[in-house]
Amino acid sequence: MNTHLPRISIITICYNASHTISRTLRSIQAQTYNDLEYLVIDGASRDNTLDLVRTLAPRALVHSERDQGIYDAMNKGLSHATGDY
Repeated sequence: MNTHLPRISIITICYNASHTISRTLRSIQAQTYNDLEYLVIDGASRDNTLDLVRTLAPRALVHSERDQGIYDAMNKGLSHATGDY
């Protein structure tokens, strides 16, 4: 019997999301699954989005740089994710 639980990657892509990201970050922090990887792919926000991420989700893996839009950001997230799902 295989008792290995899969590693789950959750990716949030954002840009200047300080007014909307707090709820997402709190939800991620409330998760109880042990093998969870959380990535934030930020498009080089100019507001306090990254400060909120550091405060509300300190274990998040953050990648912040300019991108070519939502699909580029999601592809970056997928390339950094190490989870089974």
